[in-house]
Amino acid sequence: MANETTAGARILVVDDEPQIRKLLKVTLAAHGYAVHEAETGQEGVLQASMTHPDLIVLDLGLPDLTGMEVLGRIRDWSGVPVIVLTAKDREEDKIAALDAGADDYVTKPFGMGELVARIRVALRHTAKSAEEPVIRSGTLTIDLAQRIVESGGERVKLTPTEYDLLKALASNAGKVVTQRQLLRQVWGNQHDEGDSHYLRIYIGHLRKKLEEDPSQPRLIVTEPGVGYRFLIQE
Repeated sequence: MANETTAGARILVVDDEPQIRKLLKVTLAAHGYAVHEAETGQEGVLQASMTHPDLIVLDLGLPDLTGMEVLGRIRDWSGVPVIVLTAKDREEDKIAALDAGADDYVTKPFGMGELVARIRVALRHTAKSAEEPVIRSGTLTIDLAQRIVESGGERVKLTPTEYDLLKALASNAGKVVTQRQLLRQVWGNQHDEGDSHYLRIYIGHLRKKLEEDPSQPRLIVTEPGVGYRFLIQE
C-alpha cells in the first residue's frame, strides 16, 4: 500500500493500450492512488494541465504525438515527476527521455511491483521540501552540509571529484542518472558522452571505497547503456 508520504497521490497514465491503462488503474488504485487516464498525447497534455497530477506515467509510443513531444510540452510549464514506459531494445529513447527531464523509466513488459516502487521513489523525492542534509544507505552516511562521508562509523577519504560524483548520485537516490547528466554535473559542459571513460574510472574508485564487494555493487548500480543508480539500503 502507499505509505503516508505518497498516499492519495494523483497519477496520470498516458498510454494508448486499453489493457495497459486498465491494469495500471486497478493496481495503482489498490495502492491508494487516484488514477486519471489519457490514450493520446494531446489528451495527456490536456489532462496534465487540468488535473494537476502528482506524477505521470507516460508511454513513449503514442499514436499522435511522440512521448518525447508530450514530455517537452509538459516540461514547458511543470516539473511534475514523469516515469516513461519504453520498449526493451530502445536504450536511446530512455537516455533521450531522461536527459529531457523524465525522472525514471520502466521497460516493457514490466512488473507492477517494479513500477510501483519507481512511483514511490519519485513521489518521495518530490515531497522533500528541501535537500536532505544527511543521506543514509545501510552503514553509509553522507553529510552534504559538511561534505563528510562515513561507512560503518569510519571516515571515508574521497577526492573532490569522487565526492561530487557521489553527491550527484545520492541526491537522486533511487533514480537513474544518465552518463551525460553526471558528466555535466561533475565535470561541466565541456564533457559529453564520449568521455564516459571518466565515469567508469571514478565509479570504480567509489565502489572500491564504499562497497563491501565492488564486483557486485549494491550501492551504486549500473543501468546498462544508460547510466547509474544510487540505491538506499535499509
